[in-house]
Amino acid sequence: MENIIQLVDKYKIGKIIVDEPLKKYNTYKIGGNAKYIIYPKNEEKLIILLKYIKENNIKYKVIGRGSNLIFSSKLYDGVIIKLDEFDNLDIEDTIVTVGAGYSIMKLAIEMTKKGLSGLEFATGIPGSVGGAVFMNAGAYNSDMGYIVSEVKVIDPNFNIVTLYNSDLDFHYRTSFLQKNPEYICIEAKLVLKHGDRKEMIEIIEDRKQRRLLTQPLEFPSAGSVFRNPDIAPAGKLIEDAGLKGKTIGGAMISKKHANFIINTGGATGEDIYNLINLVKNEIKKKTGVELKQEQEFVNWE
Repeated sequence: MENIIQLVDKYKIGKIIVDEPLKKYNTYKIGGNAKYIIYPKNEEKLIILLKYIKENNIKYKVIGRGSNLIFSSKLYDGVIIKLDEFDNLDIEDTIVTVGAGYSIMKLAIEMTKKGLSGLEFATGIPGSVGGAVFMNAGAYNSDMGYIVSEVKVIDPNFNIVTLYNSDLDFHYRTSFLQKNPEYICIEAKLVLKHGDRKEMIEIIEDRKQRRLLTQPLEFPSAGSVFRNPDIAPAGKLIEDAGLKGKTIGGAMISKKHANFIINTGGATGEDIYNLINLVKNEIKKKTGVELKQEQEFVNWE
């Protein structure tokens, strides 16, 4: 795998960082080191890199802003691919074409300022456009599935293809891409609509205040841990089970919102992993409900 440095240099693939702490790359601020982190410059360079990785059976993971990832403390003995350079933005009336590496929060705020409505729900989501499509991120009864018309992806055979909304199988916090991670989103086309800029800003400010009052935004976290089951919100089930404030190591079930786990200082991925499993077991025992987590465990095999 050492030859990857030579590959990156030879083909001018982009920036490469060696032996880098992963806590810099996720919102929980946890994880061991990554052997390599690479920022491909464009589609062509990304494909060269992916071909080399797969031909040499190298472990890899494409990540956005790490806002839904739980890394273990061990070395990630492979390549973390960051698509930050994929940050193109083109607006034609209400049609927005945007790179997968663009911040979804930044995009939502910019579109609001331009009076384009449909992304207001994303102003509190600290992820990338690609990650938001992958997860079908959402809030306030809306999600990416309502506004994504198509995405450009690299398929498992290294072809650049277009997948349309009907191909993407958007459902609550899931999508085709989540079930088929070898398809890599590199760009998305969104269909928004003209809105009243003043009203949109008021809605966003109101929601911001509600988040500050009800969510533990002062601590590192990755947002909601569990999907809401049909019978009740996950946070209510956890609170009713008396688990608010429960700690393992530096990880705590927030006293402010029971569907958040926070890093109170010095938490490890293992602390969070164990706390999640404790919650799952307790809720299953008390209610019979099997909670499904929104967040992804990385490097636990």
